[in-house]
Amino acid sequence: MERESRISRVDPAAADPSLRESFDDFLKTRGKVPNLFRISAHRPAIGATLSAHLDAVMGPGAVDRKLKELLSVRVSQINNCEY
Repeated sequence: MERESRISRVDPAAADPSLRESFDDFLKTRGKVPNLFRISAHRPAIGATLSAHLDAVMGPGAVDRKLKELLSVRVSQINNCEY
């Protein structure tokens, strides 16, 4: 059963210009802007730092990027989270 969000998701086309580059990157790499970033777009300063945080966590490191992505998806599934 799908629940209605308590916080609206900002349409990527209507997002603050400061978020344009990160939104465009999501569109190129994932085909869509993840809901977490569409919600954080209500506060562009938070959206900008959130994107940098994701890059730091999910980027190159000791754990392979594919494994990080699989873990992220699995944790979302376990928590019935669409993010």
